[in-house]
Amino acid sequence: MTERAPAGQAARAAARTGTPARAPRWRALLAAVLGLVVVACVALLVWSTLGGRASAEGGLELPAEREEAMSLTDQFVKRLGTYSPDMIDDAGQMPAYREQVREVITPTFAADFDKEVATAEQLVAQGGITRTADVFATAVSSIDDDSARVLVAGAFSDSYRQGEGAEARTVDQEPLPFRFAVDLVRIEGEWLVDDFTPVSAPEQPGGDTQGDTQGDTQGDTQGDEGSAP
Repeated sequence: MTERAPAGQAARAAARTGTPARAPRWRALLAAVLGLVVVACVALLVWSTLGGRASAEGGLELPAEREEAMSLTDQFVKRLGTYSPDMIDDAGQMPAYREQVREVITPTFAADFDKEVATAEQLVAQGGITRTADVFATAVSSIDDDSARVLVAGAFSDSYRQGEGAEARTVDQEPLPFRFAVDLVRIEGEWLVDDFTPVSAPEQPGGDTQGDTQGDTQGDTQGDEGSAP
């Protein structure tokens, strides 16, 4: 099984401080976001095609199951990547965040999640980090009656507090693109996420399919891309 993405990894990156740059004009920001959406969708299409497992493994013969798996993956990523300081309670934890993630993951995955989430909670409380997740596209890589692998591409948007009192301000960061391979299992008729791995898109057609959904999926090692939560 591939290594799980450590919870709190992106929160640590998102909590870094520095002098905020001048806010970009809305047109430049809109162009950047639209460009990110196009790139993510194209990358996911190529990635899914080169993975090439869905039709070979009967995925296209299970349309209802495919839709359920993609919907659950969408929910999982958005729940995993959505939190803010107002979720912190008096004990310094985010019970609502924990619950929203646990509702869509297996007990096995929940055990690992619970071990790591405290790090994210601490950084959210100390750094005032707010994160939202946007999903641009999902695609089923493989599926059968009780398991599935779904590819998902999107971006996390982070902001954090800087300064105190009258000098306090919110700093928005550039969106962090991500690509995940999400493994699901069906338990008592319900799809749940059992694992997820940040992966890289294939560099070129016909070559080694880095990020192949059935092969050795490797984490993206450049910058903060693909980290979660």
